[in-house]
Amino acid sequence: MNPTLYFAPQTCARVSLTALEEIGKPFDTRLIAFLAAEHRAPDFLAINPSGKVPALVTEGGILVQNGAILHYLALTRPEAKLLPRVDDPLRQAQVLSWLFRCSSDLHPLVSRYVLPQFATANPDDADGIRAKGAELLQAQLQPIDDLLRGREWVLDEGWSIIDAYLSWIWFRISGAGFGGFGFGQACLPAIAAHHARASERPSAIAALRHEARAQAEL
Repeated sequence: MNPTLYFAPQTCARVSLTALEEIGKPFDTRLIAFLAAEHRAPDFLAINPSGKVPALVTEGGILVQNGAILHYLALTRPEAKLLPRVDDPLRQAQVLSWLFRCSSDLHPLVSRYVLPQFATANPDDADGIRAKGAELLQAQLQPIDDLLRGREWVLDEGWSIIDAYLSWIWFRISGAGFGGFGFGQACLPAIAAHHARASERPSAIAALRHEARAQAEL
């Protein structure tokens, strides 16, 4: 049985899709059309009651949440080097903390910045929510930008799936494919350059091609 990834183009599911492409083993995908409310359909809610992507169906069971999916793939496919293999428990926790940083610190701010209308019942509040989201994103991302000024990838060990997650975050806030949201090269130049490098990786290119085929179905 091939693993099956439930995803939608341009969402954070791109990170798990990139991981599967990086592994290079057969996998299947199921497109979830949000505009058609497929994320609220009973069949999908049986997969993920939260109604969100990604979700990964494996031979052993179902996984949701990018961080959990990426950690599972890194453990079960160590040859792909999605995350560095280290014996020291502290270093292992430090690596995982980067996944949590992306999913817990940054990702919610991305949502508030890009889709502020979903964070309020009052449309008049959207501009203020976006402005605050931009302020908090700049504060959270500045230390990462400073870090990347002296290195190619986030971790000392080299490229990891964390770089794909950070690249997706930059894609969202810089507005590629969304009409532009204000973050650009001048805001966080090292992260912008990192995104360009990460986008050249074969797995990233393959994931984008996969998304393009799915987008054509919508």
